[in-house]
Amino acid sequence: MTKVYSRDTNGVGMYPIREDWLALHDEPVIEPELPIIDPHHHLWDRDTRYLFHDLLDDTGSGHDIRATVFIQCRSMYRADGPEALQPVGETEFVNGIAAMSASGHYGDMRACAGIVGHADFLLGAAVRDVLEKHIAAGGGRFRGIRYSTPWDADVQLTPRRPPKGVMMDARWREGFAQLAPLGLTFDALLLHTQLGELADLARAFPQTTIVLNHVGCPISVGPYAGRRRQVFEAWRKGIADVARHDNVVVKLGGMSLGTFGFEFDRRPKPPSSVELAETWKPYIEVCLDAFGATRAMFESNFPVDKTAGSYKTIWNALKRLAAGASRDEKAALFHDTAARVYRLGVN
Repeated sequence: MTKVYSRDTNGVGMYPIREDWLALHDEPVIEPELPIIDPHHHLWDRDTRYLFHDLLDDTGSGHDIRATVFIQCRSMYRADGPEALQPVGETEFVNGIAAMSASGHYGDMRACAGIVGHADFLLGAAVRDVLEKHIAAGGGRFRGIRYSTPWDADVQLTPRRPPKGVMMDARWREGFAQLAPLGLTFDALLLHTQLGELADLARAFPQTTIVLNHVGCPISVGPYAGRRRQVFEAWRKGIADVARHDNVVVKLGGMSLGTFGFEFDRRPKPPSSVELAETWKPYIEVCLDAFGATRAMFESNFPVDKTAGSYKTIWNALKRLAAGASRDEKAALFHDTAARVYRLGVN
């Protein structure tokens, strides 16, 4: 089995950040006046640390970041109490960060204006109690659930492998069905080989907004290495299948994940935004053709994508990828789609 960015089963040692390496490249900010909502970042304190002040350093590096959305990453779960409710600790932790940001003491940017947490859908309908406790803990900021489902016989993306085919499980879907009545979204982290399962889920639950993370994670490592063209075509068909369902939107980013096989972090110095944009362009073009700007949003996926470059460089690359878009399309891609999907009351 090929493990990607995971040295043990507890997630310790994930996503090392090398500040000395990042310092080897710098570039001016492109379109500094373009308003951005960053709809996908994490906060954690493991053997590496990425907390509020680290986020502030990145979001304050020159781009006009108006707000962010925190996405589940098993951070600060409760150590005690019922196991099903332990993920609520993450929402409690992040809501505290959001309250600090909302004070205005740290500037106009509103960190964690939306919060996406975790709940175990395999609880079936009983998961509703967990969802309601997330909502209560979120101080009006809780927006949805991410249940990571990436499964492959040979490639492991997340520290904890989900059951094979879990999105098709009847009890899991019974839990999933609790989202829409509470107005909650679903963030989907999966591999390209599972896009058919996601399309089936979207078809079965048309009232639930589904956010496909990281352009659907095409695999180019392990037994998929050396087969990028074949993988790309299979991924393209999967994206088209998913995009037929109007309740699905896509996040454009996360392409520094090890599953993509680009290995930016192995270079002697970080790539420029031009190099990143050229590498990512085929994937972005397919997604924009399939979903359109109003069902797509650029993301930083920090600090994970910090393995490819600084926050400044990553957003420059994303802006280069949108160079041919109209003013309205850029507004959607960088701000408006995220604001609508995650119901953020920010300008």
